[in-house]
Amino acid sequence: MKRVIVIPARLDSQRLPKKLLRPVRGVPLIRRVAEGCLKTGERVIVATDSEEIKSVLYDLPLEVIMTPKDIKSGTDRVAHVVRDMDVDLVINYQGDEPFVYKDDIDRIFAELEYNDVVTVAVREKEKIEDPNNVKVVIDSHNMALYFSRSPIPYFRNKIEDSFYPLKHVGIYGFRKHILLEFTRMPQGHLEIIEGLEQLRLLERGIGIKVILTDNFYHGIDTEKDLEIIEALLQEGS
Repeated sequence: MKRVIVIPARLDSQRLPKKLLRPVRGVPLIRRVAEGCLKTGERVIVATDSEEIKSVLYDLPLEVIMTPKDIKSGTDRVAHVVRDMDVDLVINYQGDEPFVYKDDIDRIFAELEYNDVVTVAVREKEKIEDPNNVKVVIDSHNMALYFSRSPIPYFRNKIEDSFYPLKHVGIYGFRKHILLEFTRMPQGHLEIIEGLEQLRLLERGIGIKVILTDNFYHGIDTEKDLEIIEALLQEGS
């Protein structure tokens, strides 16, 4: 099956202005993400509405496709780019997620051979109350039961200490036809209430396979996030 990683890269952002151009240890965030995706050996496309973003990627061996500014979401931007492409499997990789792991990318594509939609989660002991950290609960086959900004599950009864809530990492793999179908669906009540577009799929009975990983992910939305990532990268250098 033909496959591609698409990084939606909108210039405007509400909480951290022009965050994709903000330097992370001297490298613009979007370039750091693109370079990480290229290291997986996959075909990489950046879908952007900004010539500024394009300008910091000009020398990388990837495709930059300009898209309209009025596209609603990153998922819609990805769908816009691949709609007429000869591809079967698509990963939507967030442009503000500076850590990229080839093993997780390989696992997503492998699971897409048998599942329509695949995403990633990590075990999370901290910040379970933070609504910016989306939580997910899964069944015995690692299929998503629900996503929420609220702490789920609710710990009424204490169980073994090794059980932690799962924090959702907003990286998605789609079979192309499901991605296109998804962007044509109207929003459901749960998606509107929680502000989480993946609930649109669950409300319509489309399963989402969840890959559990021990790799570290931390998206950048605020100045504090930038400080955390800078410090971690400093330690690892």
